[in-house]
Amino acid sequence: MEAQTTTTGKFVVPIGPQHPALKEPGHFEFTVDGEVVTGASVRLGFVHRGIEKGTESRNWTQNMYMVERVCGICSHVHASVYAQGVEMLAGVTIPPRAEVIRSIAAELERIHSHMLWLGVAAHEGGFDTLFMYSWRDRETVMDLLELVTGNRVNYSVNLLGGVKYDIDEKMSDQLKKGLDFLDTRLHHYMKVVTTDETFIGRTKGIGVMPKDEAYMLGSIGPTGRASGVEHDVRVDSPYAAYKQFPVKIILDDAGDLQARFVVRIKELYESIRLIKEMLDHMPEGELTVKVPRRIPEGEAISRMEAPRGELFYFIKSNGSDMPERVKIRTPSLCNWSSITNYAVGHKLADMPMLLAGIDPCFSCNDRSVSINRGGDKRIDWTWEQLRQYGIAYYR
Repeated sequence: MEAQTTTTGKFVVPIGPQHPALKEPGHFEFTVDGEVVTGASVRLGFVHRGIEKGTESRNWTQNMYMVERVCGICSHVHASVYAQGVEMLAGVTIPPRAEVIRSIAAELERIHSHMLWLGVAAHEGGFDTLFMYSWRDRETVMDLLELVTGNRVNYSVNLLGGVKYDIDEKMSDQLKKGLDFLDTRLHHYMKVVTTDETFIGRTKGIGVMPKDEAYMLGSIGPTGRASGVEHDVRVDSPYAAYKQFPVKIILDDAGDLQARFVVRIKELYESIRLIKEMLDHMPEGELTVKVPRRIPEGEAISRMEAPRGELFYFIKSNGSDMPERVKIRTPSLCNWSSITNYAVGHKLADMPMLLAGIDPCFSCNDRSVSINRGGDKRIDWTWEQLRQYGIAYYR
């Protein structure tokens, strides 16, 4: 789309849904005065796949594979939080060894996600050397995930009632060796993001979000913690192995784009420490317990800390072998308001890195639709309103 002038004389630059700066489709409109952004809006939902509705026509086990497809980078945590909710409804507790293996896979996934993000964010700022190096080293953690699970993206570690795969002594040694290599590389990346003058010029003081405003906007995950928001589900409500292996929360009070880089890299140090500690103190025992095919009637809320922040599932059972409702709230949805809020006052050239700074997942976010009637008239509709007026068939 081409830039256009509104009826009020403002100049609007549209970005997306197809644009070189976007790795997934989204539509942004930036109102500018010269090079300075004076207003911003976002339109999501271009990759809506109806996964929530799809879960209602599949049994509890089949949905394990369905929810893994919500996000390829966070596939394990989606399956884990879903399994945790179903296990709560079924009244079963998985074996301690299975809890540790789930948590190890979750931390490996966090390393994978943050290293992928580091490369993408660097690329948006024009630092292609950092992009290529971080993605080269990302292959190491993908190889480790493949070693344990046989897969590099959708790992399928979980079963209802436990996990599929065990970690033996040989695997443990290989995991530690790979993590030692990554630890060395991550210290190099930390040096780059905190000392390179060009990098600092593109990140320091950009998109500053104070702690009180981060709370007001509901920012979560590394985006919120970079502004001092003390919220991490692994710390606040420990689950799986985090009850036995406490997590040290990573915080920064700068609240700018550079702080979001620093927090994510420091979180990787913590993930490496956690994995090594879990491997050294792996409990003995079984990997699974039996879960009934028909889950007792009831409702459950399940939460876990995904790489991008708190992942929330509401699961409702009517006593059959299929769920009546699965509601998913992904962390990216909570962080979008910080983009539209803090784009104002920055230069248009800062927008790609600001967008990448929250580590957005576009395919997780179809919750509303905007209807542009021309000029400056725009209406934002929720799915409830669309269904009420017969426009949408799915909530």
